[in-house]
Amino acid sequence: MKIGIVGLPNVGKSTLFKALTKNPVDINNYPFCTIEPNVGIVKVPDARLEKLAAMSKSARIIPTVIEFVDIAGLVKGASTGEGLGNKFLANIREVDAVIQVVRVFSNPQIIHVHNKIEPESDIEIINTELILSDLETVKKVEVRIEKDVRGNKKGADIQLEALKKIKRVLENGSLSNSLVETRHGESLREEGKLDLSEEYTAQIVRELSLLTMKPFLYVYNVSDLNEKLSPSLENRDHVKLDIKIEEELIEMTPEEALELEIKSNLDTLILKAYEILGLITFLTTGVDETRAWTIKKGSTAPIAGTAIHNDFKDKFIRADVVSWHKLLEAGSWSRARDLGTLRTEGKDYVVQDGDVIEFKV
Repeated sequence: MKIGIVGLPNVGKSTLFKALTKNPVDINNYPFCTIEPNVGIVKVPDARLEKLAAMSKSARIIPTVIEFVDIAGLVKGASTGEGLGNKFLANIREVDAVIQVVRVFSNPQIIHVHNKIEPESDIEIINTELILSDLETVKKVEVRIEKDVRGNKKGADIQLEALKKIKRVLENGSLSNSLVETRHGESLREEGKLDLSEEYTAQIVRELSLLTMKPFLYVYNVSDLNEKLSPSLENRDHVKLDIKIEEELIEMTPEEALELEIKSNLDTLILKAYEILGLITFLTTGVDETRAWTIKKGSTAPIAGTAIHNDFKDKFIRADVVSWHKLLEAGSWSRARDLGTLRTEGKDYVVQDGDVIEFKV
């Protein structure tokens, strides 16, 4: 999963990227990963791994990861090619979610691109450019779908209805992701929203690949983490960071940071990013390794198994499952079986976050 970091110039975007990727995961554990200079692999914090590894006496621990992409700064007019507009929009199209860094702190020595600190206005500038780009996409596709409707193509009427709904939202200045109600990454059905469980609606949404349909997370670059912001900022999915402090922590040892009573808030950001993508983690543990695996929330056992190997879906027989804390209480796989906390599940089992699983294929 890739998350793009975007923002206006001089808001702390690249500094945040630098702070996030200061301790990259050893990419030798992930074969065939070619990491560009502006892409960093960051491990998802998970205290369960070390505990399970200690129990299993694992030779190594492999965390789950997220890729963060430092995307070129945006300027007004990007949707028509201003600045690095075309590159900026193309890079956003390739990520799964967007972190928008917004400057809230005041510092006369760091020039704001518009010479004023107005976080709401900065958000509006970026979102407007994304909306304008998406509107152009929707209008082009709308012409084709209208022809399909006249030709009585199956499902075209449903797709046209979805397109018009998206178009209205964009023309009203809102992100199209407002049409998909979610809670912790799980899609919910609500009247007036897009029903992504409907085949033709989901198909056209995938085809459009809209920039504003991606999950958004706002990072407010503040000088005080306890600062109370305006309701319009507080009500968005967000994390507050003092990115200047995060930069200083790069050069400090853990002992120095402890002595100065300075603590990083980056783990909160990473976990929140993981959440907005609708991801959960299941675990495997043994003598060779204890490992975290990333799956979409709501995945059944055979689908979850594809995180390990694609063949697991078709060759799935059953899965032995135990919650991580129950396994630790038992002290071993065999003891968990004796206690009855280890259970056998079939193909309809929906994997839960923190499940430790052994697949039978």
